[in-house]
Amino acid sequence: MKNIVRSLFFTRDASDDELRRLIDSEHFDPLFERANEVRHLHFGDDVYLRGLIEFSNYCKNDCFYCGLRASNRSAVRYRLTHDEILQCCDEGYRLGFRTFVLQSGEDPSFKDEDICQIVHSIKTKYPDCAVTLSIGEKSYNSYLAYFQAGADRYLLRHETASDEHYRSLHPQNMDPVHRKECLRNLKKIGYQVGSGFMVGTPGQTLDNLVQDLRFLQELEPHMIGIGPFIPHGETPFAHEAQGSLQRTLNLVAILRLMFPQALIPATTALGTIDPRGRELGLQAGANVVMPNLSPVRVRKLYTPYENKICTGEEAAQCRRCLERRLESVGLHSVVSRGDYPGVRR
Repeated sequence: MKNIVRSLFFTRDASDDELRRLIDSEHFDPLFERANEVRHLHFGDDVYLRGLIEFSNYCKNDCFYCGLRASNRSAVRYRLTHDEILQCCDEGYRLGFRTFVLQSGEDPSFKDEDICQIVHSIKTKYPDCAVTLSIGEKSYNSYLAYFQAGADRYLLRHETASDEHYRSLHPQNMDPVHRKECLRNLKKIGYQVGSGFMVGTPGQTLDNLVQDLRFLQELEPHMIGIGPFIPHGETPFAHEAQGSLQRTLNLVAILRLMFPQALIPATTALGTIDPRGRELGLQAGANVVMPNLSPVRVRKLYTPYENKICTGEEAAQCRRCLERRLESVGLHSVVSRGDYPGVRR
């Protein structure tokens, strides 16, 4: 195993069989040590904070794994107004955040002009900040309009690179080819692009995970977000087993070795399945955390999965809590946009 890790460290690649062995390994110390070495080489002990604003939990899609799905009649829906989103940014800026991540379900109520106005308002008020959008599949022209309004980054997980597996997780009207094309369009326009996948979704195989790594090699994203599958009681996958903590951490470390300069978050989902999940993610090579800036009154309502952590804390509490957690593993937060090395608008 050490030889495979060493080769991955130097070449940033491995055979499919070697990747399968690393993903499934229980001998993770050499893998994590090398991943930490690479993270430290490129980023030192710095961890970038992103201020997350979950501005709508409406969604037109019906993904089988997601609690925001349109068929979930138990969900209490909400939308933040333009002014409420800006108030979240005001609080975040005061707390030192220099990247705001605007995330929602695929809510048709927000037209392109609405998104452009929100982005433009934030960039006008805070020109030293980056704006990241995570609002799903859109047309090329829509993505271009958001970019021209000032959006810097876009997050769109491909979820799974296997077309067959993708179709087992989504309704027939959702197309894996179109999702990948969206990612290519985002890169073509000039965004810093984030992709990623879930670990442990029903029916997922080791070969599927290797396909995910190969797709990311082709795409060359700037950001890669992965997290364990966590079931939600109001979905068809309510009784499926959650994803493995160990396998997710192994993949975080593999991604760090394959993409040394990528911005890789220690996700809230990791912290949900294990009290120290985010710290473990950072020790496996992650270098981004995303405290929640959404109003406390709506946080419990944005539930793509159940038992999500940090739904009752004010923004300042979230930041202080995360800083203590970073310090516990020898890392510290930085007040910075945290762009991909060498890339900035």
